[in-house]
Amino acid sequence: MSEKKQQVSRRQFLNYTLTGVGGFMAAGMLMPMVRMAVDPVLKESEHGGLTNVSLAVEDITTEPQRIDWKIEQVDGWYESEVSRSAWVFRDENDEIQAFSPICKHLGCVVSWEGNESYPNEFFCPCHNGRYYKNGENVPGTPPLAPLDVYEHEVRDGMLFLGDAIPKGEA
Repeated sequence: MSEKKQQVSRRQFLNYTLTGVGGFMAAGMLMPMVRMAVDPVLKESEHGGLTNVSLAVEDITTEPQRIDWKIEQVDGWYESEVSRSAWVFRDENDEIQAFSPICKHLGCVVSWEGNESYPNEFFCPCHNGRYYKNGENVPGTPPLAPLDVYEHEVRDGMLFLGDAIPKGEA
């Protein structure tokens, strides 16, 4: 055996013990906070799902009609029901179009034929923003981008809408 043994003084022993216990307690207090911050980030997103908006495809005409529906939204651990709207119609090629009613200028709500001076156009009353029926912004008016387009799909004769995407990316 070795004649030289490492002796631990009482002060060193207490220092090591208290440091270990304090570190263990600090880790125990910090772990729930770290988990609360990290869990929502790591959770798989449910975003992007299509929702039945209770509109039969046969009821869609060439005249834009505003439809409203609700979706379940989860923010971290808070669940809420959010209202959404869209302008839906068939274009000249008989294809379904679904535009967001949110103006790209300041976020006001546009309406179809909202001004008698501009028939057959979407009109934003906030700053006289105008959009053609195809969602493109009228040059010389405040909006600098076209209306967003909703992802859409037809299942069993019903219209399903998803997220709004900028028109250039749709």
